[in-house]
Order: sequence, then C-alpha cells, then structure tokens
Amino acid sequence: MKTLITACTHALDTIEAFWHSETTHKTVSYLLVIIFLASLVLIEFNRHGMLPGMLAAHVSHSHFMAINIAFLLVLFLEIITMIFTLPDSMSKALGKQFEILALIFLRNAFKQLSDLPEPVSLAHHADVVYHIFAYGFGSLAIFGLLGCYRMMLTRLDKTMPPGSYLNQFILAKKTVAFCMLWVFFAMGIYDLWLKIQGMTGFNFFQSFYTVLIFSDILMVFLAQIFLPQFHAVFRNSGYALATLLIRLSLTASVYYSVAIGLSSVVFALLLTIIYNQFYSHSLHDHWS
Repeated sequence: MKTLITACTHALDTIEAFWHSETTHKTVSYLLVIIFLASLVLIEFNRHGMLPGMLAAHVSHSHFMAINIAFLLVLFLEIITMIFTLPDSMSKALGKQFEILALIFLRNAFKQLSDLPEPVSLAHHADVVYHIFAYGFGSLAIFGLLGCYRMMLTRLDKTMPPGSYLNQFILAKKTVAFCMLWVFFAMGIYDLWLKIQGMTGFNFFQSFYTVLIFSDILMVFLAQIFLPQFHAVFRNSGYALATLLIRLSLTASVYYSVAIGLSSVVFALLLTIIYNQFYSHSLHDHWS
C-alpha cells in the first residue's frame, strides 16, 4: 500500500509540474484560440451546406456555439487545475470550485445567445435577456465574494505544524487527487465517445460534481484521522456541504441555480469567518 501511495504521489507531482509549465500554458492557450476560430469556420461552412452529412449533423448553425465550445474547454482546464489543488487544503480546493461555478454561470449566459436569431434580435426573446442578466450578475457576485473568502483563508490553513503527520496527510490527499484526475479523464472520454456514436451524452459537470461530493467526504474522513477535533471535523464537513450546494445549483432552473450557487459561497464564507473568529486558536493550542 505504501508503495502504491508513493507511486501515485510521484505521478501526480510529475503531471502537475508539466501542467503548470510555461510551455504547456502557452500551447494550451494557442490551442484554445485555434479551436475557437476553427469552430467559427466550421459553423459558417455548415450554414452554407458545405460540410459532409455526417459532420454537418454534429455542427451547429449558430456562431454563438463557438463561444460555448471555447468556454467549455476553459472549464475543463480549470477543473484539472482544481484537482491539483486538492492536496493543498479543502478550503483552497473549494475556492477553486467556486471559480469554476462562476465560469459555468458565464458560460451559461453566453449559451443563452444560441437561442437568439442571427443577426441578434430581442423580439419575443425577453426571457433570454433575463437569463443572461441572472447568470451574469450571479457570476459577478461570486467573483466578489471569492475575494472576501480568500482574505479569510490566511489563518485557516495553518492548522497542523510541519512533521510526519502533515506529510502523511498530504500523501493521502495526493493519492485521492491522482484518482480524481483519472476519473475526470475517464468521464470526459466516455462522454465524448457517446456523442461520437450519436448517443445522448450525460451532463459532464453535474456528474463530475457528484463525484467531487464523494471525494470531499473522503477528504473529511482522512482529515479526521489527523485532526479529530470537533471544530475541524465540522469545518471540513461544512466545506463538503458547500460542494453539495454547488452540485444542486447545476441541476436547478436559472434563477434557483444562481440563488443556490450564491448561497454555497455565502455559506463557505460565513463558516470560514466563524471558524477564524472562535476556533482557529484551538487547533494551534492542540499541536503546541
């Protein structure tokens, strides 16, 4: 078991170093631009009937879908980055999930444009405008609340001093993160394969956030081994609950989705403030 954990953590560190390298960052950025432009070209060809039947069936007639594709790829990239934050702390990983939720809301706002005719006309499409406003201001509110949330994390993550216990905890979290990385790619490949086969794919983000709920609960149990105090267990469980709220927001209708998503950020922010105010010194005293 120890050999397996060591292998997983070494593999994760290698992949993370490659992912965060400047070469990878530039390559991925160029690919995003190329894919966005290629999507626009394919859509334009399809509007003029210039694509073969099999390919035309999978290409939209709305140019706005190119924006949706680009944002979808950005979300995939952000999820990979979020997985790499799992070994840092549950609080930082949750903050990354809130970033992803804000991007999902922005993507949903742009996605509403695909319901409009080209050239854009708002006649008989007032509901689309309301949805764009809801998602847009929802993402903006999360962006602002995230700033407050990050300000509260300074004391929160310093709950365990350096030593063998902390090293073991980090190794355990890296093993979970490595497994989550494989789950992410497996789900993505399976969803893509379903769509290539002409079958109905599943909602990737909803499904992956469901997996995140279980991984967060697993992190809670792992943390309890090293931090068994009530307030630490409550804090970590609260962060898992915030992930559950994010998952629920992805399945709700537009206005409920934004309301639940904002509630998850507010809940995490209040939990962090209360913990910092009343409980942060308790763990320092325990380890001192």
